[in-house]
Amino acid sequence: MRKVVFVTGASAGIGRATAIAFARAGYAVAAVARSGERLERLRQQVESRLGAPLLPLVADVAERDQVAAAVEETVARFGGIDVLVANAGIGHYGRVVETSPEAFERLWRTNVMGVVHAVQLAVPVMREGGGGHIAIVGSVVGHRSWPYHGPYAATKFALVALSQALRAELAQDGITVTLISPGSTKTEFFERAQVEGEYRPRPIGPSQKPSTVARAILRSVERPKAEVVTVPGLRGMLLLGEMLPGAADRVARWWARRQDRR
Repeated sequence: MRKVVFVTGASAGIGRATAIAFARAGYAVAAVARSGERLERLRQQVESRLGAPLLPLVADVAERDQVAAAVEETVARFGGIDVLVANAGIGHYGRVVETSPEAFERLWRTNVMGVVHAVQLAVPVMREGGGGHIAIVGSVVGHRSWPYHGPYAATKFALVALSQALRAELAQDGITVTLISPGSTKTEFFERAQVEGEYRPRPIGPSQKPSTVARAILRSVERPKAEVVTVPGLRGMLLLGEMLPGAADRVARWWARRQDRR
């Protein structure tokens, strides 16, 4: 019997690559996103090329009732959920003081509450099945924020806290939790992000393919770790920033002034 993965934000980028990676590994895939058209194209690709079943589920993770319906449909179709990949997220960039309360709330409802909804609704199913694995897709900016990235980074910092608590709370249920922290990834994320002011978001540092992150997520199921930073060498830089916060702040101030002069 195939194991089942429930992937949010599955219509593009990391989520789409993850759905394909798990299908290739023999999983039945429940693919959740807001775009039914994109999900249908993904279903056709996966089922025709890989021979794995894919259930397209149109839902907005910010809406708990929609996530609940998606979980119920997954259980009805596949019998359970073995792996949850909480990946759905949106971007918003600009100065903290210039970002509207409405934008902050929109970010929080999708990037944080969207994860909370998926976890709270999937965990009872996993418990009934005897265990499972949760991969929460955060970001390296969830460890070190950056000028103009504050609103988005705040939501990713929150995922660090959630992951840490969940690892301890769910251990007795046989459910493991990994925080996946990608760096810049070659997706349409920056183009689709909302922006306050003149700043235009773009990759900082080396960019990786979505498939690289997807493989890291798949490996985390077989070899669960507390956290996986998907860009080689970046974990060391993050640790250095924590050890030398004053130096990191000076670099950030220099970078902010540079952006202001553009």
